[in-house]
Amino acid sequence: MAGPTHHILPLPEFDKPVKILIVASPYYKDISDHQIAGAVAEIEKAGATHEIVHVPGALEIPTAIGIAARMSNFDGYVALGCVIRGETTHYDTVCNDSSRALQLLGLQGLCIGNGILTVENHAQAAVRADPAQMNKGGGAAAAALHLVALARKWGRAEKGVGFTRDILMAGNTTA
Repeated sequence: MAGPTHHILPLPEFDKPVKILIVASPYYKDISDHQIAGAVAEIEKAGATHEIVHVPGALEIPTAIGIAARMSNFDGYVALGCVIRGETTHYDTVCNDSSRALQLLGLQGLCIGNGILTVENHAQAAVRADPAQMNKGGGAAAAALHLVALARKWGRAEKGVGFTRDILMAGNTTA
């Protein structure tokens, strides 16, 4: 008997450019490289552009996204990393705290696709990171793109998506 099937939404279409930041932890570099390849393929398929930054571990991914949201001009974000269960409870802390921080950023309005793998062993991670198999990096990129599309659909025209604030320099009182 065949297993359950999954419905995958078609990628959204955009009438204005979309810029995505991929924040990846190369702690398990072979896994990270595959996740990034899957994410880049989906982003390019949607006609969007991207940048990639690396951070030491999964706990730093939400912080990097928060910094980028405050200081840059990205429409959406893709969080890529891998946490493999070890012998201590550190696994639970990293999984829960990175996920919770990404969720809080999302609830503040950021368009984030969470591709941080939480697995029991390296073999499970390899299957989930491989763009030819489960393609969880691509799935996270697709999620971010869908959220950008929703933000643009529901956003006010004057609000926009991305970097829209005027920056005032010290001593300058007009924008």
